[in-house]
Amino acid sequence: MAPMTEVEGRRVALSNLDKVLYPAAGFTKGELLHYYATAAEVLLPHLRDRPVSFLRYPDGPDGQVFFTKNVPPGTPDWVTTAEVPRSEGPARMVLVQDLASLMWAANLVTEFHTHQWTADDPGEADRLVFDLDPGPPATVVQCCEVAVWLRERLAADGIDAYAKTSGAKGLHLLAGVRGSSSERVSEYAKALAVEAERALPKLVVHRMTRSLRPGKVFVDWSQNAARKTTATPYTVRSRDVPAVSTPVTWEEVAGCGRAEQLVFLAGDVGPRVQDYGDLLAPLFDRRRAAALP
Repeated sequence: MAPMTEVEGRRVALSNLDKVLYPAAGFTKGELLHYYATAAEVLLPHLRDRPVSFLRYPDGPDGQVFFTKNVPPGTPDWVTTAEVPRSEGPARMVLVQDLASLMWAANLVTEFHTHQWTADDPGEADRLVFDLDPGPPATVVQCCEVAVWLRERLAADGIDAYAKTSGAKGLHLLAGVRGSSSERVSEYAKALAVEAERALPKLVVHRMTRSLRPGKVFVDWSQNAARKTTATPYTVRSRDVPAVSTPVTWEEVAGCGRAEQLVFLAGDVGPRVQDYGDLLAPLFDRRRAAALP
């Protein structure tokens, strides 16, 4: 039986703490749980009130990897859940609202993925997202070039954009929006992706077609769809090493000359938070959320 730990008055089972999840880094499950406990202050606000999809990898990134969208069997009754709309009918998903819920979920060994809307108002998107995905030999360096263009273009429409690494090979741009459905935000994001391709034809592609992507950055606008989710800020990814989807400054984006400059592991995040705080904190200020033009 897994040992029980008390977290904020809740009994949470934490199992297999010595299990090595990332062999290349020697990173164990215990270290993963420690990361989430210490990153909770900045991670939880990005999870709270948002239905969570779990991308689980209980045997490490080299083992079975699978999505869990519905409430997993065995979920404690004190974990908050919410009914969410789906095309095939309503479903029930987990809301990670507090440290105890976070540690329970982290013990499943998961990436956290969230929607661009909250459970109390699924009809209105409060986030706009672009997933910038480089097609080799392009890297995050080229993603940064595209990100700077998109930032300036969004600013022209009165929208403030913020950047984070994907924790994989690309870059994510996020912005706070208000007064629009996911469908409307998707339309707007697609229009900007098409515009970016016209402005930077040797660098950008807005379609997912694989044959078009080598050497270019795919500006994925489709993650604004109501059914889609994106890796949550500060989640650890199921990669070769425990890379984290990490907020970055625009100075770091503009100055990126090597892909290695924008790779951050679990151990790097704490010092960055001490230096910068949460660089995505402005997203929580609804007064700064923009209406789409």
